[in-house]
Amino acid sequence: MVDNQGDFKKNLRGIAFKALKATLKGLIFYALYFFSWMFLAPISEAIPGFQQTIETFVMVYIFLIILGDLTSDTIFQYFFSAAKALFVICYLILSLNGGMYNVTFQNVNLIVDLRLLLSIAVLLGLLGFAKSVIQAINYMNERAEYRQPGNVMGNP
Repeated sequence: MVDNQGDFKKNLRGIAFKALKATLKGLIFYALYFFSWMFLAPISEAIPGFQQTIETFVMVYIFLIILGDLTSDTIFQYFFSAAKALFVICYLILSLNGGMYNVTFQNVNLIVDLRLLLSIAVLLGLLGFAKSVIQAINYMNERAEYRQPGNVMGNP
């Protein structure tokens, strides 16, 4: 009975530590957003909807960071990491309209081609996605090796 209570306390401390770590990461990320917004505020006056786009991105990204930290040391950590990478890719593509950005100011229509920058960002996002998938495969491989004592070939 004492061992079960000791394990419960250990697990409770681990969960509390994970929650504290996730909260601190979320707060640090939000503080970085808050301080960097001071420099981006003049841009939001020229581009309509810029602030809402950035705030939506930051909220979802922080949510995925918190979920990833709460599920650390499980396979779900890698699922949320992969979801974070895919979210960044999809959000960049959707928010930049596929790389062609049109801005109309008074009687001037400005078209900015961001396809090269977008393709580089998407490739970096795919690299992060691939890293998450490989980490998930490695995690499952390590768990399978840990559970299977004895011969490597599977012979008794």
